[in-house]
Amino acid sequence: MATTTLPPDTDADIARVTEALAMITPRWNVRILLALSGPPLRYSELAGKVSWLENGQLHPKVKALCDAGLVERTEHSARHVTYGHTARGVTLLPVLPLIVNWAEEYLDPADRPLPAIEQIEDSLTLLTRRHAASILWVLKSREEASGRALASIVLPSKDWTNIYPPLRQLVADGLVDTEGLGRPYRLSAAGNGLGPVLGALSAWSAGQPLDQAAHHPVWGHTRATPAPRQWVTSQSRPAPATLPAARAAGSSPAWHNREIFSHAATARPTKAIPAGGPRR
Repeated sequence: MATTTLPPDTDADIARVTEALAMITPRWNVRILLALSGPPLRYSELAGKVSWLENGQLHPKVKALCDAGLVERTEHSARHVTYGHTARGVTLLPVLPLIVNWAEEYLDPADRPLPAIEQIEDSLTLLTRRHAASILWVLKSREEASGRALASIVLPSKDWTNIYPPLRQLVADGLVDTEGLGRPYRLSAAGNGLGPVLGALSAWSAGQPLDQAAHHPVWGHTRATPAPRQWVTSQSRPAPATLPAARAAGSSPAWHNREIFSHAATARPTKAIPAGGPRR
């Protein structure tokens, strides 16, 4: 059996992060969470903020977010019901700017400036590929591994060649690199750059403050934090240089949904993206 350098409880950590991603990745879920930033809303008020969704589409999504513990339904009377974030949902919101920061740094340039909400949705699509979390964790821990070694850890009870479809997808997505057939796999710069995002999701899913992401046994940072960059969707707001602190329920949000939905975008960075970089 392959010797791994994975820290204890890694399987549980991966499972928690995978579950957290599954809560927010379904289409429109992040937009609904952002629409609920601020005071609780009646259903009709929420529907007005996400007017592109029909009632038959919105209701099951709101119910799923309630079932996930991110949104709460409060019945004030038979005719007065409101929806708002739970305390758990509130503490998840500061993870979203981290996803935007990563997308701005590593995703392929689009043919038009994108609002931050679309950056988030594009990024979540890549992070929820089949077996993506497990493969990323192993490669971050081991630095590089062959396909067979990866399979022995990620898919121990299956034919080891089953590892190649998800690996090829991650290579195509630009999160994993290899020099060719039979050569080991390693994280790309974009894959390594996921540290703040995955570390924060791990901290959140374990009920810890988000600043614990810096101490994550796999994704924690040992290098100096890079200088903050400007959000392409808001000229006046710099991207946070450190993880935003989770705010207490009822306090003002650290950022507002207008900054995520903003279409007043500046030009996208023009720096070259390495070959094999993440694709949209």
